[in-house]
Amino acid sequence: MQTEKSTSQRIDYTLLFILFLLSIASTLAILSAQPSLPEKLQHINFAFQQWQWYTVGSVAILVTMLIDYDRFKQVAWYLYGFGLVLLLGLELNVPSSLVQTIKGATSWYKLPGIGNFQPSELLKIFLILVLSQLVVSHREKHQENALKLDLLLLTKLSITTLVPLLFLIKQPDLGMSMVFMAIFVSILFVSGISWRIIFSIGLLFVAFVTSLVYMYFAFPAFFKAHILDEYQLNRFYGWLTPYEYSSAQGFQLIRSLLAIGSGSLSGKGYMNTEVYLPEPHTDFIFSIIGEQFGFIGASIVISLFFILIFRMIHIAIECHDPYGSYLCAGIIGMITFQVFQNIGMTIGLLPITGLPLPFISYGGSSLATYMLAMGIILNVRSRTKKYLFD
Repeated sequence: MQTEKSTSQRIDYTLLFILFLLSIASTLAILSAQPSLPEKLQHINFAFQQWQWYTVGSVAILVTMLIDYDRFKQVAWYLYGFGLVLLLGLELNVPSSLVQTIKGATSWYKLPGIGNFQPSELLKIFLILVLSQLVVSHREKHQENALKLDLLLLTKLSITTLVPLLFLIKQPDLGMSMVFMAIFVSILFVSGISWRIIFSIGLLFVAFVTSLVYMYFAFPAFFKAHILDEYQLNRFYGWLTPYEYSSAQGFQLIRSLLAIGSGSLSGKGYMNTEVYLPEPHTDFIFSIIGEQFGFIGASIVISLFFILIFRMIHIAIECHDPYGSYLCAGIIGMITFQVFQNIGMTIGLLPITGLPLPFISYGGSSLATYMLAMGIILNVRSRTKKYLFD
């Protein structure tokens, strides 16, 4: 038996409250990082701009919730194609007046009156829409389970992910490439594809990584010329042996470890920053939190992310529509990976990739994209019908 509820009753206010707490944490952290920024950036109020982007994101959530998420299936491929056109524009440097190259990566458009816009951020959402639509349409067309059909679905998902991935590798943007792979893997796990195939893919991936490591040591010249750029290799050097490269590649990691370690249990206090980090309001915002609020403050932020992810998993499981569950799975994988990667790189657990901390780091297109993702999650939740004996 189905029970009817109004739309307002079906809104997940717990999720909205967690987003509100994350916005407060983001504003306080960015505000406290302002004094340590270079002089050329001191005139910019990044905390205020972050709130502006939170406002834009809130509007995106509202607009997204007004549309039945099932409608996204009808426009998924058009949005995906639009995203690829934007990436192609970066590759062809068209228009050249708008294309931005920052730290060796051509990944942004500079839009007048708005600032830098990274199209791959939006394409993350479009990829989730398309991959979810592919799984649903495949399952509707092929009801039976067969190894051949699973391989067909895997091919569809792989090609759809590989096309934008090639653009990202060419930019080059290793961090964003890893996020796209995380989205692919997340939807692959819930797609119903045989675990034998998934396990085989895992073995192939391990073999691939092993071959890359062997190639690096056996043919270093070829590896540096054709596999990874010099600056990408430098990031790995700075991660593996930071103190040997303390003045260059390992500088950020060493300063981050000093900042977080010096925060101890309860931190040095708000606005009390002693360890210098270059532009910490972006990728290394967690280091600021660790230094000023210590283990307790950092644990609270991590707990907020844990509750957020747990809540999204609950919504995905509760949803009776496969398309809604796949959308949630892709978004969960995207956010979980980026949180783990960002915090991991600030404490030396993972290499530095330049990925921001979702909802906390300063960044317009990144924040707006994650708020849009939350709009999709809330959309799925608001349109999930409850049954009496659920």
